[in-house]
Amino acid sequence: MYYPDELVEEIRSRNDIVDIVSGYVKLQKKGSSYFGLCPFHNEKTPSFSVSPDKQMYYCFGCGAGGNVFTFLMEYENYTFSEALRVLADRAGVELPRQDVSREAREQADLKSAILDINKQAANYFYYQLKQPGGRRGYEYLTGRKLSDETIRRFGLGFANKTGDDLYRYFKGKGYDDRILKETGLFSISEKGAWDKFWNRVMFPIMDVNSRVIGFGGRVMGEGEPKYLNSPETRVFDKSRNLYGLNYARTSREKYFLVCEGYMDVIAMHQAGFTNAVASLGTAFTTQQAALLKRYVNQVVLTYDSDGAGVRAALRAIPILKEVGISCRVLNMRPYKDPDEFIKNLGADEFRKRIGEARNSFLFEIDVIKSGYEMEDPEQKTGFYNAVAKKLLEFPEPLERDNYIQAVSREYFINYDDLKRLVNRMAGQVGFGGPAGGAQRYRESSGKEKKERENGARQSQKLLLTWLIEDPSLFDKIQGIVTPEDFREELYHEVASMVFAAHEQGGVNPAQILSHFINDDEQYKEVAALFHAGLGDSLSAEERRKAFAETVIKVRKNSLDEASRTASDIGQLQEIIKARSALKTLHISFD
Repeated sequence: MYYPDELVEEIRSRNDIVDIVSGYVKLQKKGSSYFGLCPFHNEKTPSFSVSPDKQMYYCFGCGAGGNVFTFLMEYENYTFSEALRVLADRAGVELPRQDVSREAREQADLKSAILDINKQAANYFYYQLKQPGGRRGYEYLTGRKLSDETIRRFGLGFANKTGDDLYRYFKGKGYDDRILKETGLFSISEKGAWDKFWNRVMFPIMDVNSRVIGFGGRVMGEGEPKYLNSPETRVFDKSRNLYGLNYARTSREKYFLVCEGYMDVIAMHQAGFTNAVASLGTAFTTQQAALLKRYVNQVVLTYDSDGAGVRAALRAIPILKEVGISCRVLNMRPYKDPDEFIKNLGADEFRKRIGEARNSFLFEIDVIKSGYEMEDPEQKTGFYNAVAKKLLEFPEPLERDNYIQAVSREYFINYDDLKRLVNRMAGQVGFGGPAGGAQRYRESSGKEKKERENGARQSQKLLLTWLIEDPSLFDKIQGIVTPEDFREELYHEVASMVFAAHEQGGVNPAQILSHFINDDEQYKEVAALFHAGLGDSLSAEERRKAFAETVIKVRKNSLDEASRTASDIGQLQEIIKARSALKTLHISFD
């Protein structure tokens, strides 16, 4: 639902950020700000600052930043609407009722009903586990060395052998078949109704807000399938969720352990590895990788050590890399999975193995090598060619050379020989050599263009930070730079707000940030503008010189952009005249 900017600002202004954050983080006042340990990454020295003046937080370690809304969205994983409702309730502000269509209201009511039924079903399964009929399930879980506390924490339960046990329970509570069918817990047709899950240990699947969205069930005995998941419903999409994420997201570790099954996640959490998650009975997906990216930049794959686990790791590595997550692969031999490993060698040894986890690229090379008989000269040559081809996945020469060195060390291959082989192969595919001359020219030209664009972007960012930190500088640039000179789309939008706010009496950082709350990347970048350092070690004269140079760079870049889009000779003449004026421009600080 759309809420007026005035209402959003009223709710924000009624919730002091120091009060909100101190409910989650122990803060200590230093100067005009408060500092504490960042709740979004693991650190020993406080780098997380909260500014009561700006009504913003910022971590100088990981770059997390924002206002009261984004703090709750980051920490509690709320949507903006959810954070707004929480803060409105806290401030005693009544939100307007949603004006939605009948269809939208019915869909929302249906989702709410499914979530409520799932919650009741989870409680029912948990209750049945401790009853005589659930004894086999309870013995299975305790036989896997799970404590009662772990069973309670994950809400593990049991679906009785009776095929319509749960169905009769909900019919007794007055639920209609139409609603029950939508939950995915029941099969309902003209022939009758029965439970999807029976004679199974039950694993409630929760979303990041700990709402039960589905179930997994492990059969007791020889039935098939061994593991059964809920079908997709209005609230459950297995490709977009991860088991255990509701707990892992609160871990202070800077990486997640990604494994294959429910029991692996539960065993690792019980052993103290509360940053473990698992995909839901399906191959790892791009959506799951994107979900992980919201919390961490690093992953350790802890898939089974058998062939299927190796293949799963090989599929997951490029998906993780695509979203910008670096990954390593844990060696669990001689055991098959994390659960078995921890039971036999303990948590300390598992933690040691995490520290020794294999770089994902070298893991891929290990797998390639396993397919060659290295005692055979022909196969050994084939391995070298396969490695060289694999190394071409790195388009940047420096990164590629780093891996050439690593592979040379790991596999006792002469560095110079391997580099020549890689370069020769690169020439054949257009990366280098005579055949790649045009490609190198294009890459070089593209790199120079990118550097120019990055320089222009950096100048605009820096000038905004100067103006935000020291409003007196607005007088120095009057008649020289306007918001229109900020050509980067995001910075143009921010500049327009900053200039307008200055004219109206003062810049309110937290209010400006609220405009970017629906875009994670944008609000982080805008938050950084309000907390960037401006070279405190510089002398007053050096700071004045740096500021003047930044103003000129921003203006020159703006004129360059304008010249490329000029539509007539008159415009070009004006641009040339403005360029000439820059050469004699003097910014007075008197």
